[in-house]
Amino acid sequence: MKRAAFFYWLIGIVIVVLAIVGAFHFDNAARDFMAQHENRGVRTFMENVSRFGDWPEHFLLGLILATAAWWRGSKKWTRIFLAALIALSIAGLTGRVIKISTGRARPSVKAEHVWNGLRVSGSKYHSFPSGHVDASMGFFGLLLLARRRIGLACLPIPMLIGFSRLYLGAHYLSDVVCAAVLGILSALVVWHFTSRQIERKSAHSV
Repeated sequence: MKRAAFFYWLIGIVIVVLAIVGAFHFDNAARDFMAQHENRGVRTFMENVSRFGDWPEHFLLGLILATAAWWRGSKKWTRIFLAALIALSIAGLTGRVIKISTGRARPSVKAEHVWNGLRVSGSKYHSFPSGHVDASMGFFGLLLLARRRIGLACLPIPMLIGFSRLYLGAHYLSDVVCAAVLGILSALVVWHFTSRQIERKSAHSV
C-alpha cells in the first residue's frame, strides 16, 4: 500500500513539474493566440467571469454555503465549507506574498524586464501567480477532496476563471498553471489536517 501511494505521488509530482515547465515554455504563444482571436462579445463575457470569480466572491460564497449548512443542521457540510474557506485563504495569502516578491509584469504591460523583484504596490507588476485561480482552486479543490462527484462537477468554474484571465491578457499561462498548483496544494494541506475530524463527525451527524 505504501509503495503504491509513493508511486502515485511520484507520478503526480512529475505531471505537475511537466505542466509548469510546459506552461512557461508556451507563455508567449498562449498570449499571442489569445490576442489574435479576441472577440468583443467573448471579451465582455470573460470580463464578467473575472469580475465575479475573484477571491472576495469565493469567500462570500463559502460563507453563505457554510451558514446555510449550519442553519440546516449539517455539521459535516459546515465543516467542509469552512475547510474550503481556509484552503482558499491559505492559497490567496501565499499567492499574494509571491506576487509581491516576484513583481512579474502582466502580459499587457510593456516593461523592460518581466521579473522585477519586490513590488509592494502596483497591480500591473503582480501577475505571478493568478489570485483569481489560486483562490478558486483552493476552494473547489478542497470540495473535490471532500466529495469527489460534487467537486468534479464544480471544476469547470476555476478552469473558466483561469481561461478568462488568459483571454483578458491579465496573466501568462504559467501564472494560471502555477496558481492552480498552489490552490491544489493548499487544499491538500487543509484536507490532511481536517479530513479525519470531518469524516469522524459525519458518522454521528449528517
